[in-house]
Order: sequence, then structure tokens, then C-alpha cells
Amino acid sequence: MTVHSQGATTSAPQDAPQKSAGRPKVPGTGTGPSHPSPRGDRRSLPSGWAPYLLVLPAVLSLATLLLYPLIKNVILSFQDINKIEFIQRKYPFAGLDNYTQLLGDSDFWTVVLRSFGFTFANVALIMAVGCLIGILLNRLGKWMRLVLSMALVMAWAMPIVASVQVFKWLFDEQFGVMNWVMRSAGFSGYDQHNWFETGFSTLVIITILVVWGSVPFVALNMYAGLTTVGAELYEAARMDGANGWQTFWKVVFPQLKPFFLITTFLEVIWVFKAFTQVYAMNKGGPDRASEILPVFAYVEGQSQFHYGLAAAISVLTILILIIVMSFYFRLILKQEEEQ
Repeated sequence: MTVHSQGATTSAPQDAPQKSAGRPKVPGTGTGPSHPSPRGDRRSLPSGWAPYLLVLPAVLSLATLLLYPLIKNVILSFQDINKIEFIQRKYPFAGLDNYTQLLGDSDFWTVVLRSFGFTFANVALIMAVGCLIGILLNRLGKWMRLVLSMALVMAWAMPIVASVQVFKWLFDEQFGVMNWVMRSAGFSGYDQHNWFETGFSTLVIITILVVWGSVPFVALNMYAGLTTVGAELYEAARMDGANGWQTFWKVVFPQLKPFFLITTFLEVIWVFKAFTQVYAMNKGGPDRASEILPVFAYVEGQSQFHYGLAAAISVLTILILIIVMSFYFRLILKQEEEQ
């Protein structure tokens, strides 16, 4: 029993509802009718759709910028379009004539072999020099590492056309630095020596340019990977009497094998499709002796006005790269499964 200020008495069972009435009411917990949500009766999308909606803008952009031109290029490769047909806007169907002409052309296979040789030489040098500089970064002190890293980043960030102009000046026939260096070193025959006289020498200069511009990427990634290798592994290798090469091959390489696979994969793609360096250096000359497949396709299309043939060259280039990369991609997937 409880006594109110007015003197009336109430029983305990009647007191419980009064206490509950004094507590704040939580929305949605009562038994009464629920209030409608501000959104009305609109339902939200299933949660499984969210990832697809997020990537939809990127997919549409890629389809517009890459897929549509690729399809148009494939269609063009089956047409016989030269300068006259292009002016008259006639697009005669040629079937497989462009492909049979290319596959039976010795010049095409010469360019294919040159492209593979150019890619192999560049990737091998990039990986070797980049790994060595990455190891050097890992062993340098703080300030020297900072200076070298800044130099690598500046070389990496330099525009390709600007770097090509610098290299053309270095190897200039009349005012080039390299001719002056060779004469100063006592070598004869370097008075106005033409470094771009042959296709091989031109490709050598382009290789130096490509390696110079690509090494920073490998070196910085190599240094980042080395920071993940525990110091106790190096200590164990030293206690076992391993030298520097054995330490790298037995300790560093197994730990950074995914890095080597992915980086080599990317470098093969980037070097194989190199266009700006080769064309800007000497336009594939002299006498088209330094052309690789992308430059070969461009010259056939823009200089020789064989648009259908150029499209077929680009399609074959993509197919060759896909076939070569498929074996390497299987190796990467196998490595991931082993881990």
C-alpha cells in the first residue's frame, strides 16, 4: 500500500503501470501501429548489388575508351582501306587478306623477332639494375637513401618526350656529349660520329633510355620489399657462412618471389608496347631498321596509308602479347596457389 499526498490509498498492483508510464517510450518497441518511415514504401537494393554498382562507372569508362575502339580496330583489320578508300569513304571487305599478307611477309617476322629481342634485353637489364639499386637503397644510411630516392623519382617522373630530346642531344652528331667523351678518352673516329647510323645502334640508345626510365620503379619496389624481410634471416644466413649472392638467392628471392613475378610481368607489357621512345628517337629509322611492332603498325597506317593492314598488325600484336603473357600469368597463379 502507498499513501498519496491527498491521503488516498492505492494497492501495489496499481502502482506498476504508473511507474512504467513515467519512463520514456522507445519508438518501435510498443505494440501499437508502427509509424511509416520517411522513405515511404521504397525498398533498398539487395546488398549483393552494391559492389557491382560501385564498379559500374569504371566498367562503362573502360568499355567506352578501350572496348569500343578495339572492336572497331578488329573490324577495320578485315577491310581493305588505303588512302583512296579513306578519302572516298569506301570500306570494302577484304576477309583474311591483310592477315595472310602479313603472315607471309618476311619484314613482318623480322619486326616480330626484333620486338622480342628488344623486350628481352630491356626487361633483363631493368630487373638486374633495378634490383641492385634496390639492395643499395636498403644498405645506405638515411640521408644518402633519401638523396638517391629523390634522384630515382625525378628520373621516373620525367616526361618521355623530354627525356628523348635529352638523349638525342647527348648522342648528337655535331654537338653531342658522347662524341666529346669518346674523343677525350682517346678514341679516334668520333669527330661528328653518327650514333643513329644503323638500326642496331639506334636500338641500343633506345634501350639505355628505356632502362634509365624504368629502373626507378623496380628499385623503389625492391627496396620496399626488402624492408619486409626479417633481420633474423640475414643473421641466420651469415651464421651459416653464406656470401652475398647465396644470401640473395636463398633468403631474399624466396621471400620476394611474388614481387619478381609481378614486376617482370608488368615490365614485359610496358616494354613490348613501347612506342614513344622508339618513334620520337628516330621514327623507326634508319630505313625502318629500328621499328618494333607498335611503330611498325603506326608507320604502315599513318605514313603508308595502309589502314586495314595497320589494324591487322595491331591485332596480331595483341594476340602475340596475350599468348606470351598467358604462360607467365599461369606461373603467377601457380605461385599464389602454393602460398
